[in-house]
Amino acid sequence: MLNELRVGELLAALGERTPAPASGAATALTAALAAALVELAGRFAGDEEAVIRAKALVTQLVELADEDVEAYTAFMAERNDATRARIIEVPEHVAAHADEVAELGERVGAELSSSVAGDAEAAVELARAAARVARRLAELN
Repeated sequence: MLNELRVGELLAALGERTPAPASGAATALTAALAAALVELAGRFAGDEEAVIRAKALVTQLVELADEDVEAYTAFMAERNDATRARIIEVPEHVAAHADEVAELGERVGAELSSSVAGDAEAAVELARAAARVARRLAELN
């Protein structure tokens, strides 16, 4: 769903006065961007294991962005324990995945001596921010 949008369309959708997509989806996509940067850095580091894991994390985080939209839409339609649990569970998963991205980025970054080290550092910072925001969203929900 969200991964089918062009960047401009995604940004416009986030800016609309609608309940979703919103910060949960944006947070998951931020973590996915961080994972893609880890993939890049892993390629330069020659760390195929990191590349494979980072690619998987990108896919999982994009799926979580869509799940966040679906969960929040369901919650807005019918507020009950099950839908509330889901809007807490999804950002918790985003946070856990973002933590993994940050750890992977730190590991790969330590393997680099090139200018790509900045990409690994950016990935770590983006992932850490995404994890913090996702945890806060879970608390607020």
